[in-house]
Parts: sequence; C-alpha cells; structure tokens
Amino acid sequence: MHVLLVEDDEPVARSLRRGLTRYGFEVDWVTTGAAALAHPEPYDVVLLDLGLPDTDGLDVCRALRERGNVPIIVISARSDETDRVVGLELGADDYVSKPFGVREVIARIRAVMRRAQPRAEAAAAGPECIRD
Repeated sequence: MHVLLVEDDEPVARSLRRGLTRYGFEVDWVTTGAAALAHPEPYDVVLLDLGLPDTDGLDVCRALRERGNVPIIVISARSDETDRVVGLELGADDYVSKPFGVREVIARIRAVMRRAQPRAEAAAAGPECIRD
C-alpha cells in the first residue's frame, strides 16, 4: 500500500515512516502543502499534518478532496473538537491527534481502506443484478 505522508516535523515523520515501512507500507514523505499537491499519484492514502510551513493543511485537505476520493487521515497537534470537526467536514476520512502511536495510525489506515475498497469494487463491478 502506497502512503503519501505530509509532515514537516522531521522526528515525527521519520518515526512514522520507519513504523509504516516495517509493516509493509511504501511511504513517500513531503514536508509542504505545495509538495503534497504536486506529488504524482497514485497513492492509496494520505497522512496529512495540518501545521505545514507554507499553507494550512486544511486547504491541502480541501484541494485533495476536490481532486478525487483518495482516503485522507489528518494527523495533527490541533486536538480540540472544532479542529477535528472542520477537518472531517472538509473531507478527511479520519483524524488522529498528536501524540499518537504508529500501531494506531496503521489500524486507522486499514479501517479507512476497508471502507474505501468496497465502494471502489462495487463501482468496478457495475450495476447490481435485480432478481424477481
């Protein structure tokens, strides 16, 4: 599974990247919103920090959602309810507050992918058969 990690905090990114790689994920790491939006697809899921140096991560979330249905999991130090609600309303599929454990992030990736894959498989299969 291919992950786009958008995180400007190097120690957090290195730890997360190391943990994800250990569990078999392929991780591309970028440090800015501009790099995230310019990064070539395909990737299966985006892990998105909101506190980016060049733009608000919420704007990146909105732009990614406008492009398509790639699952987005926000990872942020912004942990109050308003920030979580705004992130989810702008298109994030899940929201993880820092500090977090790598295993929790992996479990959330898997949960989001389980929800996303049935929709993709159903769309590829075409319309359902109707029986009398």
